[in-house]
This record gives sequence, C-alpha cells and structure tokens, in this order.
Amino acid sequence: MNYLQKYNLWVDSDLIDSSTKEELKRIEDLEEIEDRFYKDLEFGTGGLRGVIGAGTNRMNIYTVGKATEGLARYLLNKYSEENVSVTIAYDSRIMSKEFAETAAKVLCANGISVNLFESLRPTPMLSYAVRYLKSKAGIVITASHNPKEYNGYKVYGEDGGQVTDNGAKEILSFIKEIKDFSNIKTMELKNASELGYLNIIGEELDKSYIEKVKNLCIRQEFIKHNAKDLKIIYTPLHGAGNIPIRRVLKELGYENVTVVKQQELPDGNFPTTSYPNPENPEVFEIALNMAKDIKPDIIFGTDPDCDRIGVVVKNKNGEYKVLTGNEVGVLLTEYILYSLKEKNLLPNNGVVIKTIVTTDITKKITDNYAVELMEVLTGFKYIGEKIKEFEKKGNKKYIFGFEESYGYLAGDFVRDKDAVIASALICEMALYYKSKGFSLYDALINLYNKYGFPSEKLFSIELKGKEGRQKIENILDYLRHSMRSTLEGIKIVKKIDYKLGIEKDIFNINEKSIEFPKSNALKFILEDNSWFVIRPSGTEPKLKIYLSVISDSEEGTKCKMDKFIKSVKEVIKSAYNSYQ
Repeated sequence: MNYLQKYNLWVDSDLIDSSTKEELKRIEDLEEIEDRFYKDLEFGTGGLRGVIGAGTNRMNIYTVGKATEGLARYLLNKYSEENVSVTIAYDSRIMSKEFAETAAKVLCANGISVNLFESLRPTPMLSYAVRYLKSKAGIVITASHNPKEYNGYKVYGEDGGQVTDNGAKEILSFIKEIKDFSNIKTMELKNASELGYLNIIGEELDKSYIEKVKNLCIRQEFIKHNAKDLKIIYTPLHGAGNIPIRRVLKELGYENVTVVKQQELPDGNFPTTSYPNPENPEVFEIALNMAKDIKPDIIFGTDPDCDRIGVVVKNKNGEYKVLTGNEVGVLLTEYILYSLKEKNLLPNNGVVIKTIVTTDITKKITDNYAVELMEVLTGFKYIGEKIKEFEKKGNKKYIFGFEESYGYLAGDFVRDKDAVIASALICEMALYYKSKGFSLYDALINLYNKYGFPSEKLFSIELKGKEGRQKIENILDYLRHSMRSTLEGIKIVKKIDYKLGIEKDIFNINEKSIEFPKSNALKFILEDNSWFVIRPSGTEPKLKIYLSVISDSEEGTKCKMDKFIKSVKEVIKSAYNSYQ
C-alpha cells in the first residue's frame, strides 16, 4: 500500500476521529502527505519518537494505541502464567497526558493492571516505580530534549531499564500483527478503575524515591551542617524536574536555591527556548542574567523529562561557563571515587561505565583508583543492561555511569540516567570543593593538569525524510568500505565497526570480534589517541559525528581540535559527494 492509499484510508475510516481527518484534509503539499504516510513510525530500542500529528509516521493516539496493543500482546504471551501490571509516567510535553491515558486504556482493555502517575514525573522515577511496584513493564511518554513538535513513547522492562535490542524486536513483532485500528482494544478509564485495573500512584512512591536519592549522598553529615552555604540557581526548563529536585535539595538542607520563575512551570510549548536541552547554552540565558545579582556558586538546569542535567560554573576570570557533559561526568567520577576511597567504601569489584563516545580521560581516573572501566554502546539503556547483568551474576558492583550527552547515574535503584540523583551529587561536590576554597571549575582544571587536557566535540548533519535516511546509510557504507588511512598526516590505527562486530588493527592488519550489540556505528582511532565516531541518531533525522583529542595544555588541545574537526568534515563531505 503506497502513501496515498494509506492517507485515503485514514481520511475515509470510521475509526479515525473527525479532527484528525480535518487536519489531514487541510494538507495540500504531496511531500508532506508522503512524509506522514510513507512508513509507520518506527518502534526501535527507544520505543517511538516523532513529530506530533496525524499519520502513520507521526505521534498520535492511533500510533500510540497500536504500539500499546502490541506491547500488551507481548506481555500476555511472555507472562502467561502471571499477573501482569504496567506502570506509566509522562512529562510536560504537548499530548503527553493524553498519550499516557491512551496507553492505559489499551492495557486495561487487555486485562493488564496499570499504575498511572497522578501527574507528570521525571523519566527516572518511572524506572524506579517499575521496580518498586514489581511491574512487568513501564511506559514513559516523553521526547526528552527534542523541540516542542515532538513526543515519544519509551518502554521499560521489569528490571527498570529501557528495553534493549532483542526486547524491542520481540515487541515489534507483535505490533506488526496489528493490521488495522479495529484490532486495538480500549476501555474508558472510569470503567478500568471500577474494575480494579487502574491504580493512581503518587506520594507514597515519591517519598520512597526521594529517600533513596538522599541516601546516595556520600558526605551526609557534612551536607547537613554546611548545605546552607551553597548558593544555587536552578531551571526546570518548563519540565518535570521542578518539584522533585527542589524537594530533594530542601530536605538535604540547601536553603539558598533560586528557581528561574520564567521556566518554572510545566509548559510543552517551551516558550523561553525552542530547544529545551541543557546541552544548549542558550537555555541558561535567563539564569545567567539572574546570576549578576544573586552571584550563585552553581547554576544547573534539567531537560523536560528530567533525565539530563547541564551545569554552569564560574571560570578563573569570574565568568560563568557552561560545562560539557564530559566535564561534569569526569568531575563526578573523580569526586565519587575519591570520596568513597577516603571513607573506605570503595568496593574491590567496583565498576564505572561510559559509552563509546564519552571522554577517555575517565579511564585515567578509574585506573588511579584501581576501579574497572567498562564501555558500552551509545545510549543509557546499555548501562542499565550492565547493571542488570551485575545484579544477576553478583560478580561486580556498579558505582557510577555517564554519557557525554549530559546523562549520569549513581546507585542501582534506578536503571536510567537521572538528573534528580545527579543534582544532589553535583551540589554535594560543589559544596565540598567550596569548603576547600575552590570552585568546580578549579577542580576541573586540577583534574586536567593531572590527567591531560581533553576536548570533545559533536556536530550533526540533518538529513530529513526518506531521501535523507538513505543518504545517512550511504555515508556510513562509504566510510565502512572506503575510508582513507590518514587524517592530516596522522595514521588511523584502528577501525571499530559496531555493525559488523569487528575491530581492525590497521598497523598489524589484524581483526578481532568485539562483544557489543550490533549498531550501525563506526569508530576511527588515530595514532595520537584522537578518535571520531559516526552514527545515525536514534531519535532524529541526523547523522552524528563525535570527536575527541587530548594534549598537555588547553591551548594545544584547542588547536588540535580545530584541525581535527576540519579534516573529519572533509571526510564526511567526500562520503556525501560520492553518492550525488
């Protein structure tokens, strides 16, 4: 069935509501119709994510209903002899509550019990709730830090971690069995509640989660006596972090917390920023204006579903600097390991986990504390998968994990990146260093003086639609088979192909298998320890390129990175042009 046939099916169907039909009838551009209907919105390892609107390739109550019907069938098949419950959370985005309720209606109609949060909650709280309530799965409605036009649907397993590749494929197989919307069961929430299928959750779970977050703090007595001395500005960026983060900080004793009023209340239109991502320095403009009078020790902000956190600190010139995800990650790694060692709490079998695109300075830090460092593919779900593995085998103790895209997790009661946990640890770290007479920026420079000055960059190439998707595939295919042997005269010594599962040593012409899930990503490592990784985004129509260099000075690293970016962009351009 082509896209026009699918379009007409929606417009003519008795199962589609009138407002959706009117939205479709108003579209005059055939390319727009094609983009909405040329494929079904893909259910990948992150679930669904897309632009809100009518069509098979959009986020709407019908695509959400279809995905949930498939999930329900998967769960009933997998747990046929057990009672099945699913916990659902949602953030502040447009249609998040409606999509959460749509999912609840479908699950309840299939005889599955649903625990639905009474109001918006951070994504990591969903992860915790699945474990706390012993659910077989979890759903969170969010598009994380994407622009306001987007929403998404993420599925979690009974361990509280996002479903990974195999689980997603199994769920998808059940979704594909649903040929039309008449196959989707649904039940009104009032009826579901009366029949005992719907349970509204809130304060009991919140309190349990908050207590566990507070208990992760390493220097609890120190915080109790000194928290009032740290001056903080916090922005929730119109998202779900406002209440839980303020509650945690208040209960820990942080009294000097100022919230950015213009960005405090939930609002899926994100009126103060087009891109509500703490990776984007522009989101801190209002906070930085406030800082002129308040003069905080630290500024931080969380994305709409409160799983990512960005941090701003004063540099040596007294100017506020937005730290990168890697910088916050290595600061936390150093602080946590140092503090645990000081208190004789560092486990002999401890592990820190980072992704393949995250800074290599982490390795130098973990080596210094004789702690194992483990690498996983990009995506926090793979860190959650390792925590599950450690729990099952009992041979390793998870300490901390992070990824360059502003995601951090300590403790194992949550199985996803958690900005509530991170905010508590970042404040503890800033408070501790302040008591020693220096800032987080000073701590970062001290760390670099000890281990080297790294620089990591990310740039993306946006390639939209069906053609863009093919171009992304073509570029990766070209680099997989036709990559040059040097960049700027520096030899490429290793190529790691995560799709083929091969690491190739160029010098010795050796190949070996690597133990990673299959992923369409390539990593090129140079003789001077620089590297770059190229992969498609899992959530946006983009090709992502990550770069890393290291030198013995800040200026040397900057110069090195400028040249490296230029040469890598030329490589990508050559790959792009080869298919024109």
